[in-house]
Amino acid sequence: MRLVILENAEAVADFACGYFVDHLKEQPKSVLGLATGSSPVALYQRLVGANQRGEVSFKDVTSFNLDEYIGLSGDHAQSYRYFMNDKLFDHIDIDKTRTHVPNGAADNPNAECARYEQSILDAGGIDLQLLGIGVNGHIGFNEPLSSLASRTRVKTLTKSTIEANSRYFDADEFQPTDAITTGIGTILDSKEVLLLATGANKAEAVRGCVEGPVSAACPASALQMHQHAVVVVDEDAASLLSMKEYAQWAEQRHIELEQA
Repeated sequence: MRLVILENAEAVADFACGYFVDHLKEQPKSVLGLATGSSPVALYQRLVGANQRGEVSFKDVTSFNLDEYIGLSGDHAQSYRYFMNDKLFDHIDIDKTRTHVPNGAADNPNAECARYEQSILDAGGIDLQLLGIGVNGHIGFNEPLSSLASRTRVKTLTKSTIEANSRYFDADEFQPTDAITTGIGTILDSKEVLLLATGANKAEAVRGCVEGPVSAACPASALQMHQHAVVVVDEDAASLLSMKEYAQWAEQRHIELEQA
């Protein structure tokens, strides 16, 4: 696992944008795994700018989002399909027919899970998977106690996740308690993983992800088993790491060796 500790959230978004742009220049037909939530928003703003300036193209990209709420159709303002259209897809040169989000309004959610998992396999798997991390260590909607070998499935959200996401819903608005999510095993099959975390509220989760035991208690800790995982955090999110200084030294050496 490569751990990159940067000064602030703006620097994290800048790094992630550069990572995506470099990746797409090398692999313009990439299959991208995309995420929602607060962490990717600044990244998506930068990618929109880079695309509109002609620095990167998405015209040959295929994308798969991690998850979607059960009970919300794609045109619902709180659905993740709506989020992706609003924050990214509507503003870049991507073919929307090649952008995939689980159908939260499917009549048979379990069948939708199987279909979605197979669609990822049919596309050749994910080349670069973007992740955020929940305060309880979840990735996607793989809550604590999720199987580390899990595949796309229906998952009931924890109370802490529901409370954390309640800020996006009006007081009298229906808020789903279940979601379709790609599994931890599906995520680990990605060729590359880029996880972003900012803010002191993510510090405990980051510590569990990077330094804790590999355990279903912190689903993100499964990334320790990935051969090409990059975790990018700001100083606040890194504040509880016991090996912070070593991580910074190792990253410095990584840069020096790449430039040699």
